[in-house]
Amino acid sequence: MNTEHDDQGNEFMSSNAQKIGFIGLGIMGAPMAAHLLDAGHTLFVHTRGKTPEPFASRANVCASGTEVAQQADIVFIMVPDTPDVEKVLFGEGGVAAGLAKGKTVVDCSSIDPIATKDFAKRIAGLGCGYVDAPVSGGEVGAKAASLTIMCGGDEGTFGRVRPLLEKMGKNVTLVGGVGDGQVCKVANQIIVALNIAAVGEALVFASKAGADPAKVRQALMGGFASSRILEVHGERMIKRTFAPGFRIALHQKDLNLAMQSARSIGVALPQTAGAAQLMNACAALGHGQDDHSALVRALEALAQHPVAPDAV
Repeated sequence: MNTEHDDQGNEFMSSNAQKIGFIGLGIMGAPMAAHLLDAGHTLFVHTRGKTPEPFASRANVCASGTEVAQQADIVFIMVPDTPDVEKVLFGEGGVAAGLAKGKTVVDCSSIDPIATKDFAKRIAGLGCGYVDAPVSGGEVGAKAASLTIMCGGDEGTFGRVRPLLEKMGKNVTLVGGVGDGQVCKVANQIIVALNIAAVGEALVFASKAGADPAKVRQALMGGFASSRILEVHGERMIKRTFAPGFRIALHQKDLNLAMQSARSIGVALPQTAGAAQLMNACAALGHGQDDHSALVRALEALAQHPVAPDAV
């Protein structure tokens, strides 16, 4: 087994290299795909708009999803919503048209679990495997290769793609059959949204009551209220750093999936409904492209009081 180095000085074992496709090189997709590139795999990529570095110079840029699927043995997809995945798979120039028996599709997007099962069935009809593998951890986790990856699929297909997923995440779990990864991601987004809302309410309350929100957060970080959301998103609320790691508009989409799925199975999600309305209010206020920690802006509007002044 020979040790080689790529042109960035990264070491990899050449005998492990695979032909990997990656479609969707956005905020999350680009760093995820970069980890596969740095591991020495041969990448075939396609994305909307200009292909970013390092892919323009180090990967094989393809004109369509069909071309990606023709060249790669495993194709990853990381796009925003259910219609986007359907278009990537089955639209003109889509992945399905380029697949051959024995290849595998891994969808890391966060989409409708029911649609996922239909997509997987259609891909299986071509003699190919399918894993839904939505991720959590945001841009920070994508860059650090520390994502949580929630997978649905059969054990054999999951076993083939797991070493690749482990290049992108630290907590890679096969939750169950196809679609169960998406169910798990919806559950994740419910928890994250409610925690963001709770942190936002606490900091708005503290600030309007006259306390220093930064010191309140510092104190809470040492107690039972401590959480990753309080640590990261609480700091964003105080420092007013709302550049997106995960956009309000995308979390709106995920909570809509939660409410639609809950209605279809007869489950009430009253707190999720409230968080969804706060997300909707933020979007209406013009903050749909901000980070989801900007949900606090809806609470600030209701209180007529900001947690902290915006940076000039």
